[in-house]
Parts: sequence; structure tokens; C-alpha cells
Amino acid sequence: MKLEVILERYPYRFVQFGKLKNGYPDFRIQKMNFITWRYNDMYLLDSQAQLDCCLEDHEYVKWLDPDPEVAAYPRKSDTCKSPYLS
Repeated sequence: MKLEVILERYPYRFVQFGKLKNGYPDFRIQKMNFITWRYNDMYLLDSQAQLDCCLEDHEYVKWLDPDPEVAAYPRKSDTCKSPYLS
């Protein structure tokens, strides 16, 4: 199977990895592994429509990311202020 890179937006890249058994394209989101410096599959997309949504909304990609340190759709209430700062 041939890997075709659709878009690379560090640390994510969007790829098409051939076709599925039902004939539809196999779209995936891959994320850079900072230890091996290689891309690993992070999420297998369901359809072309979901890929389009990912390409348009970068926060949606963060929301799909299983890494707990990645914050998607941040609000001002998501930050903590130190009580020791004036």
C-alpha cells in the first residue's frame, strides 16, 4: 500500500493509506513521536467529511488527540493564576 501525504501540520500529518475493503479511501491522522522522530497512527478517520473537518478546524484534531496534555478549544477558565502574583 502506498502512503500519500495530504497535509503536514506539525506535529500532525494527514495521510491516505490506500483503500479499505469496501473501496473507500483509508484516511488517517498521524502524530510525530518525539522519542523516535517518526510518525505513528493517532486516529483512523471514518470518512472524507471527517478529514475535511480536520483540515479546516485544527482544534478538532487536538480534541481527537488521546494525549492528555493537548488542550482543545481552550477557554480563559482553563488557566490557573498564581495567588502569589499581584
